Amino acid sequence: MREIYSVAQVATYVRELLETDVHLADLWVEGEVSNLTRSAAGHTYFTLKDESAQIRCVMFRRQHAGTPLEDGTQVTAHGRISFFERRGELQLNVDFVQPAGVGIWQAQLERLKAQLEEEGLFEPSRKRPLPAFPQRIGVVTSPAGAVFHDICNIVGRRWPLTEIILAPTPVQGDEAAPAIVEALSVLNSESDIDVIVVARGGGSLEELWPFNEEVVARAIYASRIPIVSAVGHETDYTIADYVADLRAPTPSAAAELVVPDRSEISRQIRGSIVTMEGWMAGQVARHRAGAEQLLLRLRRSVPNVELERQRLTLLVNTAQSAMAQSLNGYRERLKAHALQLRSLEPTGTLARGYALVQRRADGQVVRSVSQVKGREGLDVQVADGSFPAEVSKQYGF
Repeated sequence: MREIYSVAQVATYVRELLETDVHLADLWVEGEVSNLTRSAAGHTYFTLKDESAQIRCVMFRRQHAGTPLEDGTQVTAHGRISFFERRGELQLNVDFVQPAGVGIWQAQLERLKAQLEEEGLFEPSRKRPLPAFPQRIGVVTSPAGAVFHDICNIVGRRWPLTEIILAPTPVQGDEAAPAIVEALSVLNSESDIDVIVVARGGGSLEELWPFNEEVVARAIYASRIPIVSAVGHETDYTIADYVADLRAPTPSAAAELVVPDRSEISRQIRGSIVTMEGWMAGQVARHRAGAEQLLLRLRRSVPNVELERQRLTLLVNTAQSAMAQSLNGYRERLKAHALQLRSLEPTGTLARGYALVQRRADGQVVRSVSQVKGREGLDVQVADGSFPAEVSKQYGF
């Protein structure tokens, strides 16, 4: 007996069947726009039709990108097929619209560009400056082409101190995009790579397409090392150019951008030396002039030593003369005092005939007759000596 399904079960099955189909999940459809309406929420509803069929489309507000829609215009729309269960309608959920006739490659490029720009991968504020004097440069390109040879020649001529590290990869074909991503990963695993150049020569949009792949764009965005994109000729622009920290118009130009020119550096150094020498000469001259002015002021402020020496000599002579006169005066007064003192000495008195009489018993000088008695011993001192004496007993008092 056959099983009976509900409408919801059938609708869910149809939706899941459609949404798991890889072809219907990445679809480009060309047709004429009709029945265009916009909801208050900002969603856009329209129909794409041709001579024999039509399909309902919806572009949600957050996915609105590409060319503005108008009824009657022929467009190419990108999206995925889905099934709106509530109304039982199959619809194309559109995320990008381009005018018809642009071409599928260009349409895909514009769609991815708009998506990545909205995500902020092209934001100028996140782009990093290149190192002024790189020591190691990583190059992501094919080892077989002329691009790597040109880069090596230009870098070697301009700044031979730089080492170039090649991360070889195919640069066109289906295997190129994952190989480019792997090469970037290998260089980012190195600890001392200063800058990376992603390069290839010119070609058609299809040949340059690996550099428009989303995986390559996200690998460049995720690189911890600054990246210079040098893909194609000057007029060629790829997604890699927009994401990279710097875009070079050609691989040769990239080689000139990532390293300085040693000739220019030499000129700058010589100019700096000349400027420094001029500055130093000016400083020396200015300080010498200042020192000479200070020396002149010092000479003017220093006293006349010879004049002061003469004054000092005169003062010394005057002082010595005064001291000599004063000393002679003191010497004469001292002699006079000495004469006076000598006249008062006992010996001088004795020399004039006087005698010094002392009682022998106690050595007392006899100045009065009342100090002696009969038979008392005396010592008599005269100028040239002394002799004993005795008071006569007949001497009466």
